[in-house]
Parts: sequence; C-alpha cells; structure tokens
Amino acid sequence: MLIDLLIAIIVLGVLFVAAGVKVIKQYERGVVFRFGRLQELTRGPGLTMIIPAVDRMRKVNLQIVTMPVPAQEGITRDNVTVRVDAVVYFKVEDPARAIVNVEDYLFAVGQVAQTSLRSIIGKSDLDDLLSNRERLNQGLELMIDSPALGWGVHIDRVEIKDVSLPESMKRSIARQAEAERERRSRVISADGEFQASRKLADAAHVMADTPAALQLRLLETVVEVAAEKNSTLVLPFPVELLQFVDTAKRGSGAPTREGEAPSAAEVAEAEQAAELTEAERQAAELDEAEPKAELPRQREAAADGRRPGGAEGGDESMLGIA
Repeated sequence: MLIDLLIAIIVLGVLFVAAGVKVIKQYERGVVFRFGRLQELTRGPGLTMIIPAVDRMRKVNLQIVTMPVPAQEGITRDNVTVRVDAVVYFKVEDPARAIVNVEDYLFAVGQVAQTSLRSIIGKSDLDDLLSNRERLNQGLELMIDSPALGWGVHIDRVEIKDVSLPESMKRSIARQAEAERERRSRVISADGEFQASRKLADAAHVMADTPAALQLRLLETVVEVAAEKNSTLVLPFPVELLQFVDTAKRGSGAPTREGEAPSAAEVAEAEQAAELTEAERQAAELDEAEPKAELPRQREAAADGRRPGGAEGGDESMLGIA
C-alpha cells in the first residue's frame, strides 16, 4: 500500500516537472507571466523551467518578418490615380513590449504600413513614384518605424514593389518618351551636320590653297563610282575651264593681256568704231523723225478734202480720174 502511494507521488512529481520544462529555440525568446505579472527576466534559448499552474510563458519570434502590403489606390499630388503595393521587413527587438504594449504586433504593423503607404502616395508626384523611389522608401520606413518603436518592433526595410497606372496615362507617358527620343535624335543629327560642315570648310580651304588636291578628289570619286556595277558614265570636266569661259564672256572681243598697255593701232581702231557707231545712231534717229513729221501733214490734207469748201479739189480729182 505504501509502495503504491510512493509510486503515485513519484509519477505526479515527474508529471509536474515535465509540465514545467520548456524548450526555447535559438531564434525565440520566452516572456513569463507569474500570476499575470510580467517577469523582468526574459528566458533565452535552451531548456528552461517554469512553475506549472503558476507561470505562463509566451514565445516571441525574433526573426525578420517579411510582410507584403496590399495594393493601395490613391491620388498623387499632381492628380493622377495610381495603385501602389509594397513590402515591409521588420523584427522584434523587445519581446516584453511586443507582448504587453500591443495585442497583435503583426496586425498592427500591417495596418500602419497600409495607412503610411496611402499617405506617401498623396504627398508625392507621379515622377517621384516612378523614378525617385529611394527617397520614398526612406520616408515610408520612417513613417512606419515611428509608432512601431513603442511596440518593441524595428522596421528594417520598406520597398515599393509596383506602381500601376491607368492605360491612358501609360499612352501619354509613351508619347512623351517618344517625343523626347525624337528631340535627342534631331539634336544629335544637327550636331553631326555642324561638325561635318566645319570639316568641309577646312577641306575647302586646303583645296583652295592646293588645287591639285581637288583633282585628286575628283579622281577618287571616279574610282568610287567605277567600283560599283552600274551603267553610270562619269566625264571629268575641269573647273578651271569653266572659269576661263566665264572670264572670256565678261571681257571685250579682243581683250588685252594683263600687264600690257594697248598699242596705237588698237586705240585708233577703237576710236573709229566709236565714231561709226555714233554716226549710225544719228542716221537712225533722222530716219525715225521724218515719218513722224510727214504724218501730221497727211492728216491735214485729208481733213481739207472732207470740208465743204474743198469740193473743187474733189471735183478736180474726179476729173483727173475720168
């Protein structure tokens, strides 16, 4: 009878000790409440003992938690409707405050992340959301970390994952980018033309100083054209010949050579030609003046024949005709 009692006591003692033995993993910490009061000592990893039915222990995970923030729709500062989602990385630094100060720190961090994301959307422009995300990530991290410090939670990092735009805004941005690329291409083309014109001007100066260079360039052009299989016939025409013809047209019929004075015979021939030209001009003027003088006389005679007193003249003319 006594032996059975001892065995029962031993079994109860073993069960009591087993109920008080707890194992805490390396990435966890244990927060113990004794009769509902928080114990200052936080239990570390390994094997730990608590008093059954007196102590209650809650384990807190210290690993970094990756929490996706649902996509939030908002209007930016420049009145563009966007839809933005993000991800938050955080961990618990003070297990006691994470258990005592907030009911569910995971849910609390998620709600703060959503409200902060909507707030950052309203304070930013569309260009900042698309191109300046580093600054927005830092601002979003600061907004979430401010209330989380009182919960014993540290926000490690916040990243904006995606920014969804309406289809009309996507087309507008595409047109803007296309116009910008067209502008750059035109500027580059104009710059190339400017540089090419300067090089051509330098080449023209060199060819002007050395005429043989122009002939070599002409021969090179003929070689380039002849290299292709075509039916083009190239006839080189010296530019100096065109200059000579132009000079001959501008000069007189018998131009003198530069640097030589005209001879006496040439001067006499020029004066005689000038005199003949003057005489011919005067004769032509006289020939033109005589018909003009006779024309009024003929008109007066015709008028006298039509008058009443001029009937005799008319009769004489009729007798002469008869």
